[in-house]
Amino acid sequence: MHVTLKNIIPVIGAKWVGEFDVAFISHISIDSRSLQNGAETLFFALSGPNNDAHNYIGELIDSGVVNFVVSYIPEEVRNQANFLVVDNTLAALQQFATWYRNHFKFPVIGITGSNGKTIVKEWLNFVLGPDFNIIRSPKSYNSQVGVPLSVISINEKHNLGIFEAGISTVSEMENLEPIIAPTIGILTNIGTAHDEGFSNIAQKIKEKLKLFKHSSLLIYNLNKTIEAFIPPDTKRFSWSFKDESADVFLERRTSGDHTFVAVNWNERAFEVEIPFRDDASIENAMHCLLVLLHFGYENDVIKNRLSMLFPVEMRLKVKKGIHNSTVIDDSYSSDFQSLKIALDFLETQKQHKKKTLVLSDIFQSGLTNEELYSRVSQLVISNKINRVIGIGETISAFRHKFVNCITFDTTNEFLAAFDQLNFANETILVKGARQFRFEKIVSLLEEKTHETVLEINLNAISHNLNFFKSKLNPDTKMMIMVKAFGYGNGGFEIARLLEHHKVDYLGVAFADEGIALKTQGISLPIMVMNPESTSFASIIQFGLEPEIYSLKGLVAFLKIANEKKLEHYPIHIKLDTGMHRLGFEEPQLLELISVLKENKSVKVKSILSHMATSDDLQHHAFALSQIALFEKMSSLMIAQLGIDPIRHILNTSGISNYTEAQFDMVRLGIGLYGVSNDASEQKYLENVGTLKSILSQIRTIPAGDSVGYGRRFTAEHETKIATIPIGYADGISRLWGNGIGYVNVNGKKAPITGSICMDMLMVDVSGITCKEGDPVVIFGEDPSVVYMAKQLKTIPYEILTSISQRVKRVFYRE
Repeated sequence: MHVTLKNIIPVIGAKWVGEFDVAFISHISIDSRSLQNGAETLFFALSGPNNDAHNYIGELIDSGVVNFVVSYIPEEVRNQANFLVVDNTLAALQQFATWYRNHFKFPVIGITGSNGKTIVKEWLNFVLGPDFNIIRSPKSYNSQVGVPLSVISINEKHNLGIFEAGISTVSEMENLEPIIAPTIGILTNIGTAHDEGFSNIAQKIKEKLKLFKHSSLLIYNLNKTIEAFIPPDTKRFSWSFKDESADVFLERRTSGDHTFVAVNWNERAFEVEIPFRDDASIENAMHCLLVLLHFGYENDVIKNRLSMLFPVEMRLKVKKGIHNSTVIDDSYSSDFQSLKIALDFLETQKQHKKKTLVLSDIFQSGLTNEELYSRVSQLVISNKINRVIGIGETISAFRHKFVNCITFDTTNEFLAAFDQLNFANETILVKGARQFRFEKIVSLLEEKTHETVLEINLNAISHNLNFFKSKLNPDTKMMIMVKAFGYGNGGFEIARLLEHHKVDYLGVAFADEGIALKTQGISLPIMVMNPESTSFASIIQFGLEPEIYSLKGLVAFLKIANEKKLEHYPIHIKLDTGMHRLGFEEPQLLELISVLKENKSVKVKSILSHMATSDDLQHHAFALSQIALFEKMSSLMIAQLGIDPIRHILNTSGISNYTEAQFDMVRLGIGLYGVSNDASEQKYLENVGTLKSILSQIRTIPAGDSVGYGRRFTAEHETKIATIPIGYADGISRLWGNGIGYVNVNGKKAPITGSICMDMLMVDVSGITCKEGDPVVIFGEDPSVVYMAKQLKTIPYEILTSISQRVKRVFYRE
């Protein structure tokens, strides 16, 4: 987005008060605390019952913001900025978002309903992500403010939108519909959330359906009640497990934790496997199924992608609990419908005979308290819950409706009595509204792990991949480097995700890395960048593709290829354009060409080179000379051999700094893992790896006592020292010790004291509230590997690849 105030004034019907109406706008903000606010920010001063953003305009001006949409101009800032004065700043934000949305013509999926919106959105993003550049609502941005902020994030690279819309009363959807303007609609489960905002269920359904009044297609679970309110001219695409009149009639069976769904539609019959068995997940997955059918996906693609669906973060997380218990964390909301879903989920996940429900007051039910808790009691009975622990004044008043029930008015009262509640050998569902802060309860119930782990965020990898992809021409191929065990993050799991995203090539350093990926089922083409001649037979056996960088290596490979009577086996020719590490130099080209002309056993699949200074613009001229030499040398080979190979020279930094030289393919390495040499670019990348451990012991030492080998640290005053079970054998540099580095303990910096040991390090936790067993971040967001590398005068590659294989990798999706 890059517009001027002059563009925006008529859109929102504003009166302009200022001096520079051609000011450029590239960022919209409603958060006065955001560090992204600046000279090209247009700040909408929203007013709410508890806060008025007009009060922060002075601070924003001091920080560099000069453009504001306001409903009034505070006297103390008059004549200090550009002001667009409107009657209602929220309405103005929505009007601007509607105008902005109209500039884009790609398909947009709009999702509404009572339950499942965010899950369906995230799952659609997952199953469609390999084929589209998707813009979607971040988290649950589905409100009157969240929807316009989501839509304003669209850019020209996107070709599919997925937005969710939530309403709590009448007339709200009329504001959201033109902002989202969905071409395809999905109506998810209609439950009891926000019932109090509607006079009856019919009004609620009609209001939600307003989102789709201009949609070309509506996807929904066939239901006669809903059917009655769908406008007759709406094109419908329905599914059902019960009603054979649905467009897609489905049959299901369960096996273990999985559900198998037989699909019959349009003369197509196949079965999909869903890695869930609870009704809510199956319903959400079926909406995704119909989208895939509508988009024309082949049966095998649908089956593969739906089989990989995953639990969405903050929704019904299953955790290992204390004393051989299992904890189901549903501590983000509390309404009657979601309680029903959670109890169904509890039944599918239970690992113990005994079942306990920890439940807060329930809101947004649309029922009287008497009727509500009578229904909850019936749910508890039908789900055979052994024990109910209620938290909240309302549920405490209705404790008599439950058998074996204890209640507390507040969460703190529960926490104080925790040790007397004897949780053990049971499955515990923790279900509570956000204001009850049930995450405190989950923290106590969750078993504390004492192992050091490297957590890998697969969502962040997808984000970073798409970030770099957005810099490229649509037809430019991508090779992703997964050498060195995926830069220390894990090879196979990342390779599988990249295969899902349909990257063109994987790159490894040595043959054994590629062989490991192939034997684990990775089907993508894999280039071996540094093949040894002794590995050529294995490379051929496992279908890997070698980089050839010398005449000696070429002759050795040709010998084996001829012995095996191969034809047109793919090889990749490496040219040395100035790196002077590996590759053919210009004087060797004619001899190389001559050898290749005489042999039909191999085919030059690609020609590549490697840039030495793509990350350092001080050597811009040298980088350009490399690119020019690569163009010259590769063009000679193409002309002499009559071939049409893939050409590639750009690495991660090259993609950012020399995009014009992307040729046919680029090689993305460290950037995938959230690291850039460009500080301005780093803020757009997401952290992938977080190395975590725990505080294994805490002690207080007096002034004059030392810590660790060699007494490199001596306390100047009484000091609280914590020991962490990770050391240089795990990959932490000894240079990071003795006050140079720090770890993050409960959001605070704890300096490393003394020498880092083989298996342990010690930190100063004086002034930090902590206890033994608390988690510690060794690196991640803070400190970042970029910061660590700078302090250690090395590069982030070394930090990441040094992490020992004895450190367990844990992969997750948010």
